[in-house]
Amino acid sequence: HGYYGSVSHNVKAVYQRYMGWFDGNPGRLWAHPPEAIGPRYVAAMGGIDRVVELARTAFEEGDYRWAATLLDHAIFTDENHPGARELYADTLEQLGYGAECATWRNFFLSGATELRDGNFGTPVNTTSTTMLSQLTPEQMFDTLAISVNGPHAWDLDIAIDMTFTDLATNYRLTLRNGVLVYRACPADASSANVTVTLATKMRLLAAAAGDFTSPGLETSGDAAALQALLGVLDRPDPGFNIITP
Repeated sequence: HGYYGSVSHNVKAVYQRYMGWFDGNPGRLWAHPPEAIGPRYVAAMGGIDRVVELARTAFEEGDYRWAATLLDHAIFTDENHPGARELYADTLEQLGYGAECATWRNFFLSGATELRDGNFGTPVNTTSTTMLSQLTPEQMFDTLAISVNGPHAWDLDIAIDMTFTDLATNYRLTLRNGVLVYRACPADASSANVTVTLATKMRLLAAAAGDFTSPGLETSGDAAALQALLGVLDRPDPGFNIITP
């Protein structure tokens, strides 16, 4: 329904899932990233003040989508330009007012708020035991994998067998070349740096938070390998910009 999702948004998502992001136009195959292409567009149009002037004309004519495109390039050229910030916020506000679905409206109005009042990242509560208990070990490992700081982990070569007593299942976690992968397989102490036996899958989350002493966790082998893995995990920062570089 239009009140929740956007047809144009979701059609693109379906296409991207099956066909990828590339639309077949080679001119769009290797475009500059936003921070590089913005200054180029601004220079081609006569400078940032000229771009803001063009955006204001588009705004007054009700073409908020074109105004937003122009101002996006302006902000990625000079994020502190007062005229660009003010007009961009007004433009996004108008786009938000006109958005049918709540998700688009929230993005537009969040961008306007960031331009006017600064970043307002909202921490996400991930401590609900009810929610966490529904995660599978694979989902937990995926979370660990995307949290690995690749450059910091580049020189590590670690194999960890992780056995869940409650599930009667073992997983081999391998950290190599800055990437963490896993697979379900029998434990093999001869090829693992350390074998970690966990009473429950929830005990893994406690270990990831630094709890190695509470009951429910036993290690055999080089326990430092487990701590080395946990030592290269980054905590997500919810306070990232969505509208400025």
